[in-house]
Amino acid sequence: MRHCLQYGDEEICYQVNRVDSRKQKISIHVYPDGTVQVDAPTDADLVGIFDAVRVRARWISKRLEEIRKRNLHVLPREYVSGESYFYLGRRYLLKVNENPGEVGRAKLTGRYLQVFAPTAEQALIKRFVKVWYRARAKELFARRLSELAEQIVWLREMPPVKLLTMRIQWGSCSPSGVVVLNPNLVKAPRECVDYVILHEVCHLKEHNHSHKFYRLLTELMPDWERHKLRLDGLAEALLND
Repeated sequence: MRHCLQYGDEEICYQVNRVDSRKQKISIHVYPDGTVQVDAPTDADLVGIFDAVRVRARWISKRLEEIRKRNLHVLPREYVSGESYFYLGRRYLLKVNENPGEVGRAKLTGRYLQVFAPTAEQALIKRFVKVWYRARAKELFARRLSELAEQIVWLREMPPVKLLTMRIQWGSCSPSGVVVLNPNLVKAPRECVDYVILHEVCHLKEHNHSHKFYRLLTELMPDWERHKLRLDGLAEALLND
């Protein structure tokens, strides 16, 4: 289960992993993708775990800041043939086809994401790739939301969906009930897409990350934590554009 504490202006969120009670010491790990995990004995109470995280909050914050700074130096894409691009968790190679008579388009063919363009200018190829991703995202998110909604008995009507490119978020839910999804999410495996959609839909009923919220999410997707961790591990590659 996910828990959070406030450290200055920063919210530190962590996941608790229960281990054998014979392991007396609570240990805290900050993984390269920014995930904070607390290994705690099965008999440790949440108050004690919270206190342990609070004591190490300065160290955790420092590690998270190091990760953020490191991610700033991820090399930007050049949009040239041979680069790798993801779609629904699978890796495809970019193949740029330059033809003066082309108006510009992109499509998947076998293991390639092919772009047909009048020139190989970087900005032009980037635009066609982004247009392609956004179109696929719009189509996929609408379809998955419609299919997932069939299992959500308390959802009375389909929420409006908006696409918004974000650097560090996969989605959000506005106070007015609009589900906002990052088009880059379409690069992730389908189970991860479903997790984000269900996460944001649950906010329509529970507007914060309370125990009720996570209970609701778990009812809809019992293994959501596994998919979240997988998505967190892919974040650097999928958000790099």
